[in-house]
Amino acid sequence: MLLRIAALTAVSIGFLFGQAEPAAPADAAAVPSRLRADESDPLVVRARERSEQVRKLVSAGALPLMRFKKARDEVQDALDMSLLRQSLYMTDLLPEEADQMVVVAQRMVVRRQRSLLEMQELVSAGILARSEAETSTADFDRARRELDWAKSRATLVEQIAENARIQKGIASLEIQAESHPDWAGKVYTHYEGSGVFTPADLQRLELDYTVKFATKLPISAEGETALHRSLGFDHRGRVDVAVMPDQPEGEWLMHYLEAKKIPYYAFRTAVPGKATGAHIHVGPGSTKLALSD
Repeated sequence: MLLRIAALTAVSIGFLFGQAEPAAPADAAAVPSRLRADESDPLVVRARERSEQVRKLVSAGALPLMRFKKARDEVQDALDMSLLRQSLYMTDLLPEEADQMVVVAQRMVVRRQRSLLEMQELVSAGILARSEAETSTADFDRARRELDWAKSRATLVEQIAENARIQKGIASLEIQAESHPDWAGKVYTHYEGSGVFTPADLQRLELDYTVKFATKLPISAEGETALHRSLGFDHRGRVDVAVMPDQPEGEWLMHYLEAKKIPYYAFRTAVPGKATGAHIHVGPGSTKLALSD
């Protein structure tokens, strides 16, 4: 029996040692091309060095085989953490990239939970000290916090992307109105007023709105934006306010603007196949950007 156990142990050691150390996350093919595990990350370098030291000690019989397996998991954890850190400093993280980071964090939780269960079994069997399991518990708790952070980041990135889609729809709706006068009175209401809207008008409007509703004027686009420029329209001196024209805030805003002869477009509905986003555009209609702009 002892010979069989020794033989099986030798086979297991040979199998584990014969495997190359992980160079990237297990599902690296699914990671977007902008996000790659950083092999030069200090944590990754140290984890690889420890793994090699443990491999030698296990091979010499100075440490049990499970130590090498744990060391390999730590290398994989370091690689995954390098991905999570990359996403933290990216200001233009895409929703699909944020979702991938959730997958990476989930993978870390599963790996550390598995390690914790294995450690607890060995502690129960009297093979390891209880402090070993406590360390694994702390690692598992950290992995869960990383997962919570990744989920929160993914939710925020998706909200930002959704806001961008809404803003694009709003800008497109304004542009479509320029070439569809038949939409007047159906899709939008246009008040020409004096044709002028100044920065001083905006300051007074913001103050009066706050006094009336005890909240800030919900401006969704102020002046020139990259989105309007990309669509070829000059939005300087205009603001878009994210209120529904037929709700109390929208009705108050339209009456206010008319009383001060400030021009506006009040968009009440989406245009199927064109754009979405009911809002009130304060100021003259957007004009085409000059080629020299």
